[in-house]
Amino acid sequence: MTTKQITIDNADEQSKNLYETAFPKDEQIPWDDLMRLVKEMPLDFTAYYDGKEFIGFTIVYPRKSFNWFWYFAVREELRDKGYGQQMLTQLIEQYEGQSCVLDMESTTQVCENIVQRKRRREFYLRNGFRDTNVYRNYNDITMTIMMRGPGSFTLKDWDKMVDELKRFWWSEP
Repeated sequence: MTTKQITIDNADEQSKNLYETAFPKDEQIPWDDLMRLVKEMPLDFTAYYDGKEFIGFTIVYPRKSFNWFWYFAVREELRDKGYGQQMLTQLIEQYEGQSCVLDMESTTQVCENIVQRKRRREFYLRNGFRDTNVYRNYNDITMTIMMRGPGSFTLKDWDKMVDELKRFWWSEP
């Protein structure tokens, strides 16, 4: 598996289409805003390929206290083929010894996609993440924070990270 750093100058339709279809609309920020954040912030936007075939992407917000695995997506027709595992393994190796967090739809919420949520949670647990028991609500979705590496994570940590993003997002382009 090979990788390519995505920048505002080389972002392509494959990445954009996957971003817009892999995540619920209310969990996305507009693509143009995301590209501005990629340009202005220290975001690690990486595309993954098997040969020349686009597999998926990750977006990590590297921070001093912990790295936020913000977006993680594999093309739908390539899921359950081990690509997600390969991508996550590369990320884990890249951030070895550092604290990493991610948020995912909680398995404690009654919903239509509970089986998918449970599979996703088990995937992260198998890969060394632990449930922090920190939850946040985003619109009507309860999100849980998973963490890998040393330290702990609190809602105060979450608020601080979101405030940093808001400063970039709401600043004038």
